[in-house]
Amino acid sequence: MDSDRIKGTAKEIKGSVKETVGKATGNHDTEARGKAEKAVGKVQRKVGEAKDEVRDALDKR
Repeated sequence: MDSDRIKGTAKEIKGSVKETVGKATGNHDTEARGKAEKAVGKVQRKVGEAKDEVRDALDKR
């Protein structure tokens, strides 16, 4: 498992928490930052998944 997958998932979780806290407290800035961090985490996780797929494909040759 690529480290980008792990780091991306962690950022997604952290972003979700920030988003929820922002919604609960009415802090739109925190909510927006949480959404952004969640999106960055999702992209990073997808990059890690792609790296894993390439690595697996090369190993099968």
